[in-house]
Amino acid sequence: MPKSKTSLDVVVVGAGVVGAACAYYAARAGLSVAVVDRGPVAGGTTGAGEGNLLVSDKEPGPELDLALFSTGLWTELAESLGEHVEYEPKGGLVVAATPARQDALRAFAAEQAAVGVVAEEIPGERLQELEPHLASGLAGGFLYPQDAQVQPALAAAHLLRAARRDGALLYTGETVGAVRTGPDGAVLGVDTDRRRLDAPAVVNAAGTWGGELAALAGVHLPVLPRRGFVLVTEPLPRIVRRKVYAADYVADVASGSAALQTSAVVEGTPGGPVLIGASRERVGFDRTLSVEVLNRLAAQAAALFPVLADVNVLRAYRGFRPYLPDHLPAIGADPRVPGLYHACGHEGAGIGLAPATGLLISEQLVGKAPSLDLTPFRADRFPVDA
Repeated sequence: MPKSKTSLDVVVVGAGVVGAACAYYAARAGLSVAVVDRGPVAGGTTGAGEGNLLVSDKEPGPELDLALFSTGLWTELAESLGEHVEYEPKGGLVVAATPARQDALRAFAAEQAAVGVVAEEIPGERLQELEPHLASGLAGGFLYPQDAQVQPALAAAHLLRAARRDGALLYTGETVGAVRTGPDGAVLGVDTDRRRLDAPAVVNAAGTWGGELAALAGVHLPVLPRRGFVLVTEPLPRIVRRKVYAADYVADVASGSAALQTSAVVEGTPGGPVLIGASRERVGFDRTLSVEVLNRLAAQAAALFPVLADVNVLRAYRGFRPYLPDHLPAIGADPRVPGLYHACGHEGAGIGLAPATGLLISEQLVGKAPSLDLTPFRADRFPVDA
């Protein structure tokens, strides 16, 4: 039986939160859109994320500019989607165990303030006013009121629902096997294992598999998986009011090391469970449950919040963050293949950066100048041997 054919303005490959945001803004711009994913909605990195919308962990530069832009867009989205996606503008608290760590946080916050990040220094004796169950004896911390939280799978689902109300099509459980191009090298569409989708634009929002999708279009994009685990406790009263993490987390986010790194990240949820992270390691797509990682995360969380020491952990989940060597995502038109756009490689920040990524892609798709300079995010910035 021949495959069915559908003609569109753009095909988005990937139904995680970044692909959902691309579809949402493209459909709002009046484009005909289809989203394709070989799994379910939020079946990859998005479904294994904590839902962080952070500016606190980013140093001044292109990623922080993107995060600040996205923070404003999340605020707009919250007006229509907030309750549905469990949006919480609860702020983040970064804590330091020693005076030296607090000095480093102070210098970091001063650099961020120059580009619009709001942060308030909290001396050690005031930390428990903000988080009554925090361990005593910490040197201090910084409160970041711009940090927020969503439930990531719900965010992807509701962005796609809104896109579908604007006419977008959704095809899950279909694998893209080819990105078709014409004699001039320009994109003509994609073929899945069920259908042909004709479109002059394809958006690579395939997350950790973004490098494979790029290869189908004949270009190099060195996306690698970086594994992380999250612990989920039994439902509890709201004993953790904000996202709270140790100062080491900032260094871990910026590190390019392949080795295992863990640093305490603890936050409550509207449903009651406490989420505990964060770990990072490059082990390919190995999904083996690591008892070492789980033990380290639990111990670090209990050191930060002693009240958690006797709490039951109900489950642990793992996912793969789409990592690019310079820690910046690939966003925008690929100059090597006309009609190919990238929206992947956000590592652990994709949920926070999704709205900005989606809007910037949609602006390019309709021929507008992007609201931010996309030069630092060009997909062709990596040599072939990277």
